[in-house]
Amino acid sequence: MNETACACDSRDAVLEIGAEEIPARFLPGALEHIEREGARLLSEERVAYRAAKALGTPRRLVLYVEGVAPVGPPLVREVRGPAFSVAFDAAGNPTRAAEGFARSRGVRVEDLVTREEPKGRFVYAVSQEPGRPAKEALGSAFLRLITGMSFPKSMRWGDREFRFARPIRWILALFGDEVVPFEVDGIRSGRLSSGHRFLTKGMLEVARAEDYIEALRAAYCVVDQRERREAISRGAAEAAKAIGGRVVEDDSLLEELTFLAEHPVPLVGRFDPDLLRLPREVIVTPMRDHQRYFPVEDGAGRLMPAFVAIRDGLSSHLDAVRKGNERVLAARLQDARFFYEEDTKVPLETYVEGLAGIIFHEQLGTMLDKTRRIEELAVDIVGKLDLPEAVRVVVKRAARLCKADLVTHMVKEFPELQGVMGAEYARISGEAGDVAHAIFEHYLPRFAGDSLPESRVGIVLALADKMDTVAGFFGIGIQPSGSEDPYALRRQIAGIVSILLERKVSVPLSWLAFRSASLFEKAGALKLPPEEVSQAILDFVRQRLRATFIDRGIRYDLVDAALGAGFDDVPDALLRAEALASASGTEEFSRAVTGYTRASRIAGKEDRGEVDESLLDEPAEKALFAAYTDARDKVAAMVKRKDYPGALTAVAALADPIDVFFRDVLVMAEDESRRRNRLALLAHVAGLSRGIADLSRVVQAEAT
Repeated sequence: MNETACACDSRDAVLEIGAEEIPARFLPGALEHIEREGARLLSEERVAYRAAKALGTPRRLVLYVEGVAPVGPPLVREVRGPAFSVAFDAAGNPTRAAEGFARSRGVRVEDLVTREEPKGRFVYAVSQEPGRPAKEALGSAFLRLITGMSFPKSMRWGDREFRFARPIRWILALFGDEVVPFEVDGIRSGRLSSGHRFLTKGMLEVARAEDYIEALRAAYCVVDQRERREAISRGAAEAAKAIGGRVVEDDSLLEELTFLAEHPVPLVGRFDPDLLRLPREVIVTPMRDHQRYFPVEDGAGRLMPAFVAIRDGLSSHLDAVRKGNERVLAARLQDARFFYEEDTKVPLETYVEGLAGIIFHEQLGTMLDKTRRIEELAVDIVGKLDLPEAVRVVVKRAARLCKADLVTHMVKEFPELQGVMGAEYARISGEAGDVAHAIFEHYLPRFAGDSLPESRVGIVLALADKMDTVAGFFGIGIQPSGSEDPYALRRQIAGIVSILLERKVSVPLSWLAFRSASLFEKAGALKLPPEEVSQAILDFVRQRLRATFIDRGIRYDLVDAALGAGFDDVPDALLRAEALASASGTEEFSRAVTGYTRASRIAGKEDRGEVDESLLDEPAEKALFAAYTDARDKVAAMVKRKDYPGALTAVAALADPIDVFFRDVLVMAEDESRRRNRLALLAHVAGLSRGIADLSRVVQAEAT
C-alpha cells in the first residue's frame, strides 16, 4: 500500500491478462504472486496508490489498483561526500574537494548540505528527480509483472518464444479511462475484455478502470475469487438445507470449484438410495474427486442419496443440467457397485500374488517384491522398538496384505481409494480390526496437513513403506533435485519425519535407512553401497528436520547446534533444539557458548587423553577440573533422562571457571606435560555438551 496517493484526483487502474482456461491448481499461487509482486513493482516504479489486490477466474488474472495518483512521488537521492573539514577550509570556504564532489553529483557547491554523524560532520549532495506520470509507471510495472510470472508448467504457442500457463488472448490495461500502452510478445494492451465464454458473444469494451468489475459482472463473470468462493459455499449450504441435509465440507474441493467457474450456480441432484449400501468412501470418492460434487449428509452424519453440483452458468434450465449430472454420477456409482461386488467374492489374501504383475519400478521390481521388503523391515522395526510379540504378529499380517487392494477392480478404477478399500476388504475377509486399520494407516500422511497413523502397527508399517520407497530410489541414484521430484520422495521423507516427531518414535534413523537399503542390496537392486545410500538419506532428512525445526520458531543456529550433536533419535533432537531455544538469550548461556567455543578451538578435534590431576598446579585449572567433574556426572544423568534444560544449566555453570581459567592459566605452557594436560582438560570441557549440542555452531552474537 502507498498512502501518498491524493484522493482528490486519483483514479483506479486495472491489468487483466486474458487467457485460455488456466488449470485451477495454478491459480491460487498465480494470484498470490500477482498481489505480492504487483505491490513490489508498483513501489519500484514509484506509483502512488491506496491499495492493490489480485483477482482471477479460469480465463483471467487481474491486478486491480485503487486510488492511483496521476504523478508518482519524487525520487530524492542523498550521496555522502567528504568530511566537512576536508570540504571547507577554516574560513568556511569550499575546497577543491567540495567543488569536485558537487560537480560529480550535478549540484552547486552552495547547495551541499552538512550532516552531523557519530563519526563526525560530512557534506551531502541532495538531488530530486520529479515523479513519473502514473500511466508511464503503470506500463512499466504491468509489463514486468506479466513477463516475470512463472507456473508449475508453462507453454509456448504458435511460433512465439514467450511462455505462460496458457495462451494469452488479450491484455486489458487501464488507468481511469486511458489505456496504459505496452506490448507483450506481439499482444498489445487495450480496453477490450471478454465476458463468460458461453453466455456472452464477442469482446467487451470497458470504458474506465472503475467500471471493470461491474462490467464483467454484467457479462456473467464474477472476477473476485473471494466473492465466488462465498457464493459457492453459501449456495451449496442453502441447497442442501432445502432438502433437509448439509454438505460435507471440503476446503480443497471448494477452492477448486472457485477456480473452475466464473458464474457459479448450485443445484441439487439425487441418486438411487440403494447405492448407500456401499461403503461411504466408495460413494464420496467418485462424487468428490471425479465429478466435483459436494456429498450431502443428514444431521447424524449419514450420507443422503443426494449431492450438490456447481454449474458455471445461469439458473435457467437447471432441470436438464441436473438430469445430466445425475446420469453421469449414476453410471459411476453403478460401476463402483459392480467392482465392489466382484472384489468381495474372494478374500483379500487372494489378491496378494497378483502384485507380481504390478511394477513398482523397472529397476526395483514388482509390488510383490516391495510387499515382502516392507514385511521384513516392519518386523525388524518391531524388534528395534522392543514391542510385544502380539504387535509383531499383527504387523507381519498387515504388511503382507497392505498392498493387495492395488490388484482389485475398485482401486484400478479409483486409485484414490488405495488403502481405504484394503481396510474395507480386510474387514469383510474376517481379518482382525487392527490389521484392517493398519492397512489404511500405512499410507498416511498422504499430503501436507494429512492425519498421521495412530496405532503402533500403522506407525511401523507407514515407516517401513515410506523408507522402502526412499531407499530404493536413492539406491539407484534418483533423488529430488531443485523443483524436480517425479516420485514424490520429498513427501515420503516429510512423512517419515512427521511420524517420528509427532508420534515420538525413537527408532534409530541411520539403522532404519541402512537396513532398508540392505534389503535392496540383497535383491541385487542397488547401484550404490548401502552405506552411501543411508548417508544420502540422512543428509536429506537433516535438511528436512532443519526446515521443520525452524518453522517451529527455533533460531537457525540453535537448530544447527542441536542437529550437530546428532539426529539419529529424531524426537530427541527436537527436545535438544527446544532446550537450546529456551536457554538462549541468558547471560550464562552466552558466556558458556563463548567459553566452550574457545576451549574447542584450542583443544582441537584430536583425542587428548585423560586429565592427570597431579599435574594441575594452578588454582584456576584445579577449579575448572573440579567444576567439570561435578558437571560431568550431572549432565550424564540429565541427558539419560532427557532433561536437556537441566543439562544445559549444568553446562552453563562452567562459564565462570572457564573465564577464570583463560584469564589466569597459560594453556601453551613451556612444560610439555602440563601443556598436554591443560589441552586434555579443555578437550573434556568442550566435550561436556557433545551429547546435547555442538555449541560452536551458535552464532557468536549470542556470546556477547
